[in-house]
Amino acid sequence: MAFFNQAINILQTLVVAIGAGLAVWGVINLLEGYGNDNPGAKSQGIKQFMAN
Repeated sequence: MAFFNQAINILQTLVVAIGAGLAVWGVINLLEGYGNDNPGAKSQGIKQFMAN
């Protein structure tokens, strides 16, 4: 029975590690969406803000 308990603990650790890796990957993908894909969209908001 100890073998099964150890195997379950190892699997739990692997699942947590995979989940954490996917979470980090998702956050990086979200942050990349706010990158320099369209610099014109950023400057437009600043121009309108400064015009007022």
